[in-house]
Amino acid sequence: MNAEILIPITFFLMIFGIVYLIYSTRNRERLALIEKGVDASIFLEGKAKGVPTWKIFVVNLAFLLIGGGLGIFIALLITTYTSLEDDAVYPSIIFIMSGVGLLVGFGTAKDLDKEQ
Repeated sequence: MNAEILIPITFFLMIFGIVYLIYSTRNRERLALIEKGVDASIFLEGKAKGVPTWKIFVVNLAFLLIGGGLGIFIALLITTYTSLEDDAVYPSIIFIMSGVGLLVGFGTAKDLDKEQ
C-alpha cells in the first residue's frame, strides 16, 4: 500500500482510539462510583456553573483566526520590505501570531469565567 493512503487512515484511527478511550474510561469511573453508592448528581455539578463551553470555544477560535490573519499580514509586510525568503517567514510568523491569539483568547475566556 502507498503511504498516501496509510497516513489518513492512521490519523482517523488514532482520533477514534483517543475518543473511545476517553468515553470508556469515563464510563468505567462513573460505574465504579455508582457501585460504591455515591450519588449520581455529582456528575452534573460542574455543568451549571461558569461560562458555557461553546462561548469559550468561539472566543478562542475568533482570536486564533485573528492571530492567523495578522500573521499573514505581518509576514507579507516583512517579505515585501526585507530580503528574507518567503519559505521561512510565512509559517513562522503565522504560528507565532496564532499562538499569541490563543494566549489572548485564553486570558479573555478566563476573564469571562471570573465575571460569572
